[in-house]
Amino acid sequence: METSKIIAFTQELVQRQSLSGDEEAVAIRVRDEMQMLNFDQVSVDENGSVIGIVEGKQPGKTLLFDAHTDTVGISPGVPWEHDPFGAKIVDNAIVGRGSVDMKGALAAMVYAASNIEREKLHGRVVVSASTMEEVLEGICLKSVMDAMDPDFVVIGEATGLNIARGGRGRAEIHLETVGKPSHSSAPQLGLNAVLEMTRVINAIEDLWLPEHALMGPAILALTDIISDPYPGHSVIPSICRATYDRRLLPGETRVDVLDAITSLPDLQDMQLRAIIATGKYEAYTGQMLICEKFFPAWLYPEEDGFVQKALQGLNRVGLAPSTRAYRFCTNAAYSAGVAGVPTIGFGPGDEQDAHIINERLQIDDLVATARGYESIMQELLF
Repeated sequence: METSKIIAFTQELVQRQSLSGDEEAVAIRVRDEMQMLNFDQVSVDENGSVIGIVEGKQPGKTLLFDAHTDTVGISPGVPWEHDPFGAKIVDNAIVGRGSVDMKGALAAMVYAASNIEREKLHGRVVVSASTMEEVLEGICLKSVMDAMDPDFVVIGEATGLNIARGGRGRAEIHLETVGKPSHSSAPQLGLNAVLEMTRVINAIEDLWLPEHALMGPAILALTDIISDPYPGHSVIPSICRATYDRRLLPGETRVDVLDAITSLPDLQDMQLRAIIATGKYEAYTGQMLICEKFFPAWLYPEEDGFVQKALQGLNRVGLAPSTRAYRFCTNAAYSAGVAGVPTIGFGPGDEQDAHIINERLQIDDLVATARGYESIMQELLF
């Protein structure tokens, strides 16, 4: 495997901006690289995800590697030391938005799959360069999986070269309080929905949340609040809406997270509506993606067969991985959390390296990841 080509390919991917819904430039580059590397099949699906297939000479199972092509943006007014889309190499690291999350992993997957010996391969390796993960975790991976029907899935999100055997999920919760409008010169004649919402917020601050030994605590974080009418011109607001980000633990359901709020004793005398939000986003292909924003947590035991095979493969190429769980939500919320397909995570960089200023990927980790992916393929399909 030519490491210089993996590095150069990662740089080219980082240099192409790819916010959610605007990943086409990266998708085209990935498609072209797969074709140049003689993947047996290369296609782009309705959501703009690129799917590359390497077919073995013997029948067998399907092992799917997934890396999303979209990134978060650059916060305005916050300086980077280097151009976030320059992909400059500094201190043996590629600096740039998406280097860790997760274009480096994608490049490593593409080159690892292209390097596999087809004569020894039982089954097929599929590499998915999926879209829209940053806004709808797992929705575009679902389309890939529907087409490929994988037996195993590897998610390339950052694990510090360890194995993730589980991960938190995510839900977006919309709360709405209902008041009574009145002229702001006579507020006593109305019921201020914003003040009602402050009661909700104060009650939620004291809400007990579960904790998991591997994943840590569940989280419920207020992310925005707005009144209606807005702006309010001499009127007491009759509606107030707040959004909470809820980080989920294994086994938690929609009913669990909503009832925990609506059943709080201090809120029983108010009109409070709580729902799971619905996301609606347009892919760069024009495809509309609409789904409820509830992405479940997932977990496999340490002794799971796939987990152990992956550990053996990584140990065989000189890595010394331990097992852990993602603290953030990934596309595995669908592959493992919904579809129940055996899934692990393995990728370069650490979770805290994602979405940050001066995001950077150590080249040694990038190269080690490519070796690790190829060894996992061999362990499962040779």
